[in-house]
Amino acid sequence: MENLKAPLAHAFADAERAAVYQAIFSRRDVRGQFLPEPVPDDVLGRILMAAHHAPSVGFMQPWSFQLVRSDALKQRVHDLFEQANAEAAQMFPDGRRDIYSRLKLQGIVDAPINLCVTCDRTRSGPVVLGRTHMPSMDLFSSVCAVQNLWLAARAEGVGVGWVSIFHERALQEVLGIPAHIVPVAYLCIGYVSHFQDKPELEKVGWLPRLPIADLIHYEQWGATDTTGQNPLTAKLLAMQAGIQQHGIYPT
Repeated sequence: MENLKAPLAHAFADAERAAVYQAIFSRRDVRGQFLPEPVPDDVLGRILMAAHHAPSVGFMQPWSFQLVRSDALKQRVHDLFEQANAEAAQMFPDGRRDIYSRLKLQGIVDAPINLCVTCDRTRSGPVVLGRTHMPSMDLFSSVCAVQNLWLAARAEGVGVGWVSIFHERALQEVLGIPAHIVPVAYLCIGYVSHFQDKPELEKVGWLPRLPIADLIHYEQWGATDTTGQNPLTAKLLAMQAGIQQHGIYPT
């Protein structure tokens, strides 16, 4: 006799599933709310182990994690950010430049821990299962490690901010990273005073959350269903309306 419960046999219990979605929907890019309290090694250890258990193409595990706690080294990294940030501001038109100049885009010297997640593109040799025709999969794998870390940190009540406004080579030089190792993410990590209820860039009007119905293509590219005729699209539209209008997230 067919076991009708089989599809649900591996699902988490309701509270466990809700906790996963809570971490996903309440994760924020933290810039200005860091507290000076240190993150205990057992908490940091769990977060790093979660990152190390991310999926990776060919199980190559191309990531490494470089911890930065020295105030002097943080300041050097901050100086790199300041230079690149001034250059970046000039790339935006006047209206946007004014908003950009008011944004706090990093917490480098505020966060007790800085962490550089890198990708060794030579790990596992020149031929890697699953990377033979899409060589950038190693970089994507390293980003999966960042996401694992970010969600684990949120579950621990720890904030994470991703800083990407650097000249890559300058960051490598300051951190002593070999030329063939790619710095994928420079993260600021620490306890925070609060987490924003919405992403900061959404709150200040930099960009809105895109309508999910515009992003779902059925079978062929461009075959979207913005009116919700497809049952899946209708559910997604209802979910997004619940989030944006009432702050009700899926559990």
